[in-house]
Amino acid sequence: MKQSRRAFLKLGAGAVVASAFGGLGFNLAPVQAYAQQAKLQWTKQTTTICCYCAVGCGLIVSAGDPARDPKANGRAVNVEGDPDHPINEGGVCAKGAALLQIAENDQRPPKPLYRAPNSTEWKEVSWDWALGEIAVRIKKTRDASFMQKNAAGETVNRTEAMASFGSAAIDNEECWALQAMMRSLGLVFIEHQARL
Repeated sequence: MKQSRRAFLKLGAGAVVASAFGGLGFNLAPVQAYAQQAKLQWTKQTTTICCYCAVGCGLIVSAGDPARDPKANGRAVNVEGDPDHPINEGGVCAKGAALLQIAENDQRPPKPLYRAPNSTEWKEVSWDWALGEIAVRIKKTRDASFMQKNAAGETVNRTEAMASFGSAAIDNEECWALQAMMRSLGLVFIEHQARL
């Protein structure tokens, strides 16, 4: 039997495809599909703004709603882009898509860690101790460096010994509250990490 080169290549390619897909167990018989209950069905959805950059993308945060599901604990279960938001129309960047990890992250230490000066060891401390120690250090530094008037005699009521470098893990409302608190302490060096 005489066979052309083209026919041989067609036959060989067909045999390779048949053997490759034949071994995968494809079954073209009809199957019954069952719809699963949506995991967000029992959640309460709230809109917010992404905290990462100055674009201001809209997000929808879904949290367990105890009014709809008695087993829900009010924790966030999903974050996605808001399709009704005029800025991003539902799209989010990689950082925005991973935003749920800020609120729900089992890798985060459950208690504050403290490393004493000149020590190489971190130790767990209580929240009461950590917050008290932070307050004492802020007050001491502010009192030692507070300036009521500048060299020209103008009232400035500020301290230049402290600065605030805000977190990118807070939303607009929290960022406003943080900067208002920092300004009330007299700080003038206030920045937000998401913009840098």
